[in-house]
Amino acid sequence: MSDPSYSAVLGFGFLLGIRHALDADHLAAVSTVLAQRPSLRASSAVGLWWGVGHTLTLLIVGSVVLALGIHIPPQFELIAESGVGVLLIVLGGSLAVKLCRERWHMHRHHHDGDAHVHLHSHQRQDDHRHRHWLTDSVRPLCIGMAHGLAGSAALMLIILATTQELGPGLLSIAVFGVGSIAGMMAIGLTISLPLVCSLSFSRPLFLGLQGFAGAASVGVGVWMLVKLVFASTGG
Repeated sequence: MSDPSYSAVLGFGFLLGIRHALDADHLAAVSTVLAQRPSLRASSAVGLWWGVGHTLTLLIVGSVVLALGIHIPPQFELIAESGVGVLLIVLGGSLAVKLCRERWHMHRHHHDGDAHVHLHSHQRQDDHRHRHWLTDSVRPLCIGMAHGLAGSAALMLIILATTQELGPGLLSIAVFGVGSIAGMMAIGLTISLPLVCSLSFSRPLFLGLQGFAGAASVGVGVWMLVKLVFASTGG
C-alpha cells in the first residue's frame, strides 16, 4: 500500500473520477434534475447523491468481478448504456411535460390603463408544501447508480490492468468514486448558478434554461442510442 507507484495510481484514479463527472450523459442528467430544483443548496445535494449512487454501483460490480474473477460481457455494457440513453430521454421528457403542465404563455392585460404583455401561468399552489429531502435525494441516487452500472465495464478494465486483488481494487474504485463525487458537486454548483440567477432576474430566461436542459437531455439520450445501434451493427 505504501508503494509510490500505487499511490500514483490512486492519485490518477481521483483525477479520472473528476474527469468522468464531465461526461456528456452525466452533465445532461444532472442539469435536468437541477433545472427542477434551482438552488445552490440543492445543487450540492444532487451532486453528492449522484456520486454516492455512482460509486455504490461500481463498488458492488467491482466486488463481484474481483472476488469471483469474472469478466463483464460486452452485451452487459451495451444494455446498461442503452438504459442510460432511455433514462436521459425520460428525464428530458418529464421536464418538458412539467413545463407544459404549468401552461406558461404570453398574456396581454391592462394595469393602470396601460396594456402590456408578460409571461403568465394558470397553475396555482395555495400551500407551501415541499418534498422531503429524502425524496429529493433518492432520484439523483438512482440516476447515479444507473450511470455507474453503464460505466462499470470500462472502469474494471482499468482496475484489472493495475491489480486483481480485492482490497487494492476496491480502494482504487473508492478513490475514483470520491473524485467523481467532488467533480459532480462542483459541476452541480456551476450549473445551478445561471438557473438561480435567471430565476431572480428573468422568469422567461429561467424557463428557457429549463427548456434547454430538457432538450439537451433528450438529445444526448437519442445520440447515445443511435451510437449504440451503429456500434452493435458494425456501422
